[in-house]
Amino acid sequence: MFKGKKGFTLIELLIVMAVIAVLIGIAIPSFRGMQNEAKRAKAQGDLRVVKMAIEAYNAKYSAYPTDLSTLESEATVIQKLPTDPFGTTYGYAVDASPANYYAIWSVGPDNTTALCTIDTAGKVTAGGDTQIGTTNGTPPNSNWQ
Repeated sequence: MFKGKKGFTLIELLIVMAVIAVLIGIAIPSFRGMQNEAKRAKAQGDLRVVKMAIEAYNAKYSAYPTDLSTLESEATVIQKLPTDPFGTTYGYAVDASPANYYAIWSVGPDNTTALCTIDTAGKVTAGGDTQIGTTNGTPPNSNWQ
């Protein structure tokens, strides 16, 4: 039978607490990165849905909508526009009349609110490097589909 002191010493408890603190310190930044990745994935999925709604609108009316709220007013196209997980609403631009190209974008992780533009040749100019978007024209960078 063991006859000794029961329990932990103060040093052992401090070491365990230090190890736990280090693990938490490593986990928190990793968790924040995962939150941004989840938001990025949600934005990309939402943008695909909005792009399909825009194409459905175009198939029905032979024109692209002038703004995204037009899609919502047409119950046959989309019931409710999704909101940007990084901001409030997705940005939208159409090229000059006759509109042949459009771009939809999210502000992205750094909340770049600068507008994107699209010219009559379909080339998109992004307002920021981390903006996520989709277009039926020429995307500006790899964050765009």
